[in-house]
Amino acid sequence: MSMQLQSGVRGAARIDVAHDGLPKIVSLFSGAGGLDLGFTKAGYEVVLAVDSDQWAIETHRQAFPHACNLQADLIKLGAKGLLDKVRPLLTPGERIGVIGGPPCQGFSRSNVTATANDPRNKLPMVYLKIVEALQAEYQVEFLIFENVLGIRDRKHENTFTEILRRLRKLGLHPDVDVYDAFDFGVPQHRQRVIIAAFASDEARQKFVPIRQITGKQTVSQAIGRLPEPSYFSRGMTPNRFHPNHWTMQPRSHRFSNHDERQSDGRSFRRLKEDEPSPTVAYGHREIHVHPSGRRRLSILEAMLLQGFTRKFVLYGPFSSQVQQVSNAVPPPFAFALAQAVACSLGAAEE
Repeated sequence: MSMQLQSGVRGAARIDVAHDGLPKIVSLFSGAGGLDLGFTKAGYEVVLAVDSDQWAIETHRQAFPHACNLQADLIKLGAKGLLDKVRPLLTPGERIGVIGGPPCQGFSRSNVTATANDPRNKLPMVYLKIVEALQAEYQVEFLIFENVLGIRDRKHENTFTEILRRLRKLGLHPDVDVYDAFDFGVPQHRQRVIIAAFASDEARQKFVPIRQITGKQTVSQAIGRLPEPSYFSRGMTPNRFHPNHWTMQPRSHRFSNHDERQSDGRSFRRLKEDEPSPTVAYGHREIHVHPSGRRRLSILEAMLLQGFTRKFVLYGPFSSQVQQVSNAVPPPFAFALAQAVACSLGAAEE
């Protein structure tokens, strides 16, 4: 599926710079910027965002025009290369925070072939080597590390233990907890491990994201009043309602025989109108089925279930948009994390 959204699509959200004496943000494995959206809304300034996917970075570039948006493989770029990109953006000794979630396929429980020696499991160490390099020139006050629950499974125990050991060796004090995005106003059950590590142990002790279920809580509340999406075809033009409101052609016989009870398997999981969505994390042809049973969700519908606003636009071909929305940290949850960091840093300074 090759339709691409070009720069300048009307309605794309542009995030204004706003900061209030808070540390500036370096965003690693940024994706489309869900985590960055939350931190920006809380008053932080994202100065650099890095991701290997060209379309995720194009999305980020359109949403965060004031940031340096860099497409790069962090393994190849390395800590030295990252520092070369940061130096023009920050003054020596400046206060910063590092946020990001290394790609999690190696740790995912849905990946039944995952092993402890999956090469993608080395990405957290790349993240930490970059933090160590940044510490040599800047004041790293905190980091946020987001990943799937599987990173704490027994077969990955050595990796997870090493992450915490390395954080402590860097002089950072880690707080580890599991959060469900639903508890922070997202109409979706999405559990993730969050490591919040602080230069001050007092700040760590004060880090308490406030759970508050407000706004949309069910699939119907999030997407129930949208018009019908466009169906993918080669050469199609973007949907007039929203450029991401498109989906695959419903070719399976199951879509014409949409029994209310039919919701079996990862590849044909049907949403219920009066309940939150299960985790928005889609593989090949695994996009959840609309409550009507007649089609799969559109990209926009998946975005709304992630807590993005209708103003936000994802760029790139359909497959890239699926990946971007699946990998994103729900912005309302990111906002709660950002607020908790701000409160903990403020409390530690008093």
